[in-house]
Amino acid sequence: MRINLNKQQTIQNYAHKHAESKASFEDFINKIKAADWDIPEDMKATFGSVDALGKGSERVVFNIGGNNHRLICKYKFRETYAALYVCWLGIHAEYTALCKKNEQYTAENHKDFS
Repeated sequence: MRINLNKQQTIQNYAHKHAESKASFEDFINKIKAADWDIPEDMKATFGSVDALGKGSERVVFNIGGNNHRLICKYKFRETYAALYVCWLGIHAEYTALCKKNEQYTAENHKDFS
C-alpha cells in the first residue's frame, strides 16, 4: 500500500534549519514515496534501522542522517494506505533525553521549525 506522510512540511522545515541533514531527510521522504507497506514489519525493508517503540504505542523511531536525528512517527494501516504521522523530530541527544524521561511514547513537538 502507498504511504501517506502527515506533516511532511514539518520535516522539510526542520531539514532547512539543519542544513547538514537536508539530503538525508530528502532521501527519507523519497523512500516513503516509493514504499509499499502492508504490515508494520514492512517498514524494516525500507528502513533497516527503524525501531518499534512498543507498549502498544503504534510508534516507530527512524534514525536519520547517520543517527544524528531522530523522527518519531505514529502509524496506522488503513484499508487502502498506510498513514505515518510525525509526532516528534529532533537531534539524537534530545531523543536520548526523551527516553530517559520515558516520554518517547507520548512526545509531540509539532513545531513548524520555520
